[in-house]
Amino acid sequence: MQAAAYPIADRISSISVSSTMKVAQDAEKLRSEGVDVVDFGAGEPDFPTPDNIKQAAVRALDQNFTKYTAAGGTLELKKAVCERHAADFGTDYKPGECLITVGGKHIIFNLIQALVNPGDEVVIPVPYWVTYKDVVNYAGGKCVFVDTDEQAGFTFTAAMIEPHLSARTRLVIINSPSNPSGAVLDREEFEKIFKLTSSRGIYLMTDECYCQFLYDSQPFSIASLPGAKETVLVAGSLSKTYAMTGWRVGFGLVPQPIVGAMTKLQSHSTSNPTSIAQKAAVEALRGPQESVQTMLAEYRKRRDFVVDRLRAIPGVTCAEPRGAFYAYPNLSNVIGKNGIHNTLKLSEHLLGEAHVAVVPGEAFGTEQHVRISYATSMTELERGLDRIHEFVKKHA
Repeated sequence: MQAAAYPIADRISSISVSSTMKVAQDAEKLRSEGVDVVDFGAGEPDFPTPDNIKQAAVRALDQNFTKYTAAGGTLELKKAVCERHAADFGTDYKPGECLITVGGKHIIFNLIQALVNPGDEVVIPVPYWVTYKDVVNYAGGKCVFVDTDEQAGFTFTAAMIEPHLSARTRLVIINSPSNPSGAVLDREEFEKIFKLTSSRGIYLMTDECYCQFLYDSQPFSIASLPGAKETVLVAGSLSKTYAMTGWRVGFGLVPQPIVGAMTKLQSHSTSNPTSIAQKAAVEALRGPQESVQTMLAEYRKRRDFVVDRLRAIPGVTCAEPRGAFYAYPNLSNVIGKNGIHNTLKLSEHLLGEAHVAVVPGEAFGTEQHVRISYATSMTELERGLDRIHEFVKKHA
């Protein structure tokens, strides 16, 4: 008997499986078979969620705060988000300009689905976070990629962005600090890009997922500039800042009409974020903030160790990350050899031979790099980098 056909909607073919999720699945499969895998793929803090945040969730359970909330999040949490952003960056958002979502990825999805029409162009610097391209494609938009300067740490300027703007440009996406490169956009250039986009009526989305993890400068939000609230769209998350990846709480700070559009979409998809997680998020935002600096100090130590070790491998170069917790080394010296045709094959070989999980650069729009997350212990970093060193020596 012929197998039944299961036709899938065309729009699903416009997106791919998240490369970071695939790496995690492949690594977990090897572990289940008893293989000793060093995992540099996961983009999440290895620190536990601070106890005060966990206790807030326990209190929510004890108080039976387990029912539906408003689809776009509780008023209490919206106020806490606005207060925290004001305290950190000097902004002046009101709860009506805030939406609470099921993680930072969700706010980006909602924003792009609410704003981008088929044929609209979205300008994205390369390397980019994997999800940007797919959610733009899903909306029927066109990604316009801007190459960055690897020698200068994958940075870019307003002058590099401007030639890519057109009458069809709807949105420019900036992720600073960057996933995957750790690049931080200089404040002066960020302001120039804002002036460029706002003067043309183009939205500027600032993905602030890693905004508290900067090594050489103070946290900054472009949304703090006068007049920015009209065209700047803030996409934020509690996942990295407070080691709350599994709690799934994100937020957007955007003009009120856009909040309304996104809330309409969310009301028919996820409805409200988890009630208990929202209570925990209020405590994260209003409670002690010392854990953030503790994590940052540890990430700085790991960053220095990882970059030094990578640069000690013959033929490997690595721009110094100025933020986040990723290194993005250039491994072009092994590509094209021993069946390693690209970084997808390179990542497969690293996992299969050296038992080290990394994310291939193709997922982020480049062809010579892999992403290494150093949100793991120094012991694991040392073991994994030893293996990478030996692997490169073998294949170079």
